[in-house]
Amino acid sequence: MAKLTSNLLRAVHPAQRFDEAALLRYATVNVEGFPSPLARFTVTQFGHGQSNPTFCLEAVAHGTPGVVKRYVLRKKPPGFLLQSAHAVEREFQVLKALGVGTGLPVPTVFCLCTDTSIIGTAFYIMEYLEGWIYSDNKLPGSTPEKRKAIYLAAAKTLADLHRVDVDSVGLQKFGRRDNYCKRQVERWERQYLASTGEGKPDRYVKMLELAGWLKKHTPQDDSSSGSGTGLVHGDFRIDNLVFHPTEDKVIGILDWELSTLGNQMCDVAYSCLPYIVDVTLSDMTSHGGFKYNGTPEGIPSLEEYLAVYCHAAGKSWPVADWKFYVSFSLFRGASIYAGVYHRWILGNASGGDLAKYAGKLANTLVDYAWMFISQKTVLPDQPPLGVFESNVSQKVLEKEKNISYVTKDQGKFVPSQKILELRTKLIKFMENHIYPMENEFYKLAQSNARWTVHPEEGKLKALAKREGLWNLWIPFDSAARAKKLLDGEDYTSHNSNDLLLGAGLSNLEYGYLCEIMGRSVWAPQIFNCGAPDTGNMEVLLRYGTKEQQRRWLIPLLEGTIRSGFAMTEPQVASSDATNIECSITKQGDFYIINGTKWWTSGAMDPRCKILILMGKTDFTAPKHKQQSMILVDINTPGVHIKRPLLVFGFDDAPHGHAEISFNNVRVPVGNILLGEGRGFEIAQGRLGPGRLHHCMRLIGAAERGMHMMVERALRRRVFGKMIAEQGSFLSDLAKSRIELEQARLLVLEAADQLDRLGNKEARGIIAMAKVAAPNMALKVLDLAMQVHGGAGLSSDTVLAHLWATARTLRIADGPDEVHLGTIAKLELRRAKL
Repeated sequence: MAKLTSNLLRAVHPAQRFDEAALLRYATVNVEGFPSPLARFTVTQFGHGQSNPTFCLEAVAHGTPGVVKRYVLRKKPPGFLLQSAHAVEREFQVLKALGVGTGLPVPTVFCLCTDTSIIGTAFYIMEYLEGWIYSDNKLPGSTPEKRKAIYLAAAKTLADLHRVDVDSVGLQKFGRRDNYCKRQVERWERQYLASTGEGKPDRYVKMLELAGWLKKHTPQDDSSSGSGTGLVHGDFRIDNLVFHPTEDKVIGILDWELSTLGNQMCDVAYSCLPYIVDVTLSDMTSHGGFKYNGTPEGIPSLEEYLAVYCHAAGKSWPVADWKFYVSFSLFRGASIYAGVYHRWILGNASGGDLAKYAGKLANTLVDYAWMFISQKTVLPDQPPLGVFESNVSQKVLEKEKNISYVTKDQGKFVPSQKILELRTKLIKFMENHIYPMENEFYKLAQSNARWTVHPEEGKLKALAKREGLWNLWIPFDSAARAKKLLDGEDYTSHNSNDLLLGAGLSNLEYGYLCEIMGRSVWAPQIFNCGAPDTGNMEVLLRYGTKEQQRRWLIPLLEGTIRSGFAMTEPQVASSDATNIECSITKQGDFYIINGTKWWTSGAMDPRCKILILMGKTDFTAPKHKQQSMILVDINTPGVHIKRPLLVFGFDDAPHGHAEISFNNVRVPVGNILLGEGRGFEIAQGRLGPGRLHHCMRLIGAAERGMHMMVERALRRRVFGKMIAEQGSFLSDLAKSRIELEQARLLVLEAADQLDRLGNKEARGIIAMAKVAAPNMALKVLDLAMQVHGGAGLSSDTVLAHLWATARTLRIADGPDEVHLGTIAKLELRRAKL
């Protein structure tokens, strides 16, 4: 059941009342911006939760009757408390630390009061968040799509929490990192013993036996404080999250009472308990005895939830110690509920009358722990690769065995061993096969046969496939979609399906490799990682029908055909895509297309067989619902390639950038992508990863320019000494390196945010990368050309072509002004929050 936070409020429970006048005096002085003088001040209590009592403070200033300021107060329960329990001081400490620079969705804290004379216990005041809290982890009343989105958002939020560098936020002494599991078992055993009476019915002997089992099966690496340790929330559940009022994203992580440093997989297992045990305090009755009945439609499986978390957090699959982690979570839950029952007996339980059933629930959790331990298999040996898909084939699961992830260590991006190996292989391929062929490719591109494909290109593509350097761009979450497509076809190509699937990389991981390809304008197509094919394949993977994928995507994945993207038009400013005039009119079983496109890259290539065209299906619809995308066979009557366009004198043969007219082009209605009016929606899905690839390649282009200018400076003498000895060159070289490294880190950060947050949330950092990367590359390449003198401006080096490509991307990737506008608007919006 979902409730807005405001609907969880009720009158303060008699046992929880305190001096509201004293609180008001304190808040007026200590809470920044607290209204004064007041017309009204009210205190209500949140009915959700069984731990530290939580209250809503509403303040209305004189003269502003319609403006209500809300705050949240969280305090210790009154009366006798178990040692180290209900430490609101630690909650305040961790929230304050995480509220600065981490990007985690935590409420802002204003003040901590340890003076018990104010309201009887220590307390702190924090920001009020209005949003949805889902008290039932089955999410009744939600659609399957919404259930999936909520669970995946929770998994990714937990991963973000676990990626926090505690040293950088000042939490390095927030707890011990070694022997976490051992110490936790001992702690909760003590808490249980303190909450139950020896020889009394509320002490369950199986609970003490469970403590003994856990002590014998503590994970082997528990004594270390390695990569598996870090910040632990301690009570991470769906109902401890606040979700955005209109979007399926987390805006607040609540209830940090149990947070510390330690083994983070304990946190993960605790968040997975809804998959293990189907019982909550609100369900408990006098008879108990519940069974797990599975998850409702839409909620990801346990394996999928875990795989999403592990991928986002950079964690290994926890199969070896999963029985311990889950059993410990049940053990700890039992101890917590025993404490809730104990507080109910004392009359100070914050959850009200439901707390009287907590003792029976504690015993039920212990029984579930023993049932779980008795199972032979609790997790598959490997995670599913397609964490957003179901029914993934065993071959994909086997492929996942070799996947490791890029992590961030102490603020630095560090490639995994797998990426380092792929990068080394890619660099050797470039040195052995690409660079030696560049002159040959240029010769053909400048000849009368320039619109043909060099015969060596096919051989290099076949070699790239065999060496596992093919389709590396395919995102991790799309690899399973491609696998299902290929496995479902009667696909008799000589290429194994697995050769076409890439390596299942994240955008961040691919960034390290895409950069290497950017060192040559010819390289990306050799690895089937060139534009616009990658973006078009991603569109077909995400939005294409099975028939569209069968006809066009499979040949594109194999590299036997190429494609073009037809959006820009000569008559209008196409940087604002709402301006486009090309019409797509439905007539019976066909759409009729009329209009002119230009800068359709790839359309001149003799292998180009399919165009993705953006046009308007309804000129009267709302501005962003007029456009649609449709697949157009380039050989359809009425499609006329008028000319190749030159970019600073380069026609980029055999790829080319074409001007194309569409005159009464008849296209079957089955060629529409996703449906009429969905063009902008598709564009948003396409333009994140695809256009960031350009930024990645620009880093590589600039890196090659650096290398070439340094080589030249060390060999060339001018005015009596080497260029490398000239003071002005040394200064410019150093500045170039600084700007290149800054841009590289910005692009990697954009890729990381794209992986973790998605296109929409990462749009600001992506826009920054799109401005910074080409401008940096232009400066570096310009200096490299200057060092080469006349040779740098000629076709004798690749510098002029690399420079022309970088300059083009300041328009082709969207004008700088558009990206700067996006960045500025987001900055202003942040300031208003």
